Amino acid sequence: MAQEEKNASDDYIINIEHLNKKFIVDKQPMEVLRDITLQIKKGEFITIVGHSGCGKSTLLKIMCGLVGYEDGIVERNGHAVEGPGPNCGMVFQDHRLLPWLKIKDNVGFGLRGIPKEEKAEKVRKHLEMVGLAGFENSYPAQLSGGMSQRAAIARGLVNNPTILLLDEPFGALDALTRIQMQKEILRIQKEEGTTMVMVTHDIDEAIYLGDRIVVMSARPGEIKEIIKVDKADSRNRGSAGFAAYKKKIYNYFFEDSDEEYEVEYVI
Repeated sequence: MAQEEKNASDDYIINIEHLNKKFIVDKQPMEVLRDITLQIKKGEFITIVGHSGCGKSTLLKIMCGLVGYEDGIVERNGHAVEGPGPNCGMVFQDHRLLPWLKIKDNVGFGLRGIPKEEKAEKVRKHLEMVGLAGFENSYPAQLSGGMSQRAAIARGLVNNPTILLLDEPFGALDALTRIQMQKEILRIQKEEGTTMVMVTHDIDEAIYLGDRIVVMSARPGEIKEIIKVDKADSRNRGSAGFAAYKKKIYNYFFEDSDEEYEVEYVI
């Protein structure tokens, strides 16, 4: 039986089983994540939504190997996660570009042990992929917020990771730039076939991007439901189907209210 279960987990690029996580706050244990089980297939785009403080970002950092955990199973590409690795990139809400380096040097910062010409070509390719061709010699202060996030995404992809984790990457952008970046990340994901997992507070964004939406409870974070999304509905923000997903998710967060959350839509 154990062998059968192990073989089943090999089908997933990310496999999490019965994960628990606690932090020590004021010398007391604080439960952050409880009994998280989640399997993600290669090429999927998973979005995670939930209240602030429910452990969404902690879960992402555990997947990346930046944060440890108490018990359970966390695997990437069939191997236990023991730390960060080149097969898993991460993009944060703030771009974290080094201000004293040009954009091309920021993107190529993590590339090690390859010939100079190959490194330059990889950086060029990924800057072009995110629409920053011609800005390679600019400095971060010379770019807009959206352009800086494009550079951060290029940096996350330049090692050709099989997995890209995104922690509220568009949270600080204005609404129009955010929608543009959502379209761009979908295009990149389709072209590269990269498995992506994104934490977001934006319900519309979660529906638009996700193949599946993981809805988490307030702390300690537990998975309340995993919603499979019909792409025909999710790519049309004005459709009845999109509104139905939105209403379902909002009602999880306002389930104690006397009235259901009402969502308007345009057909």
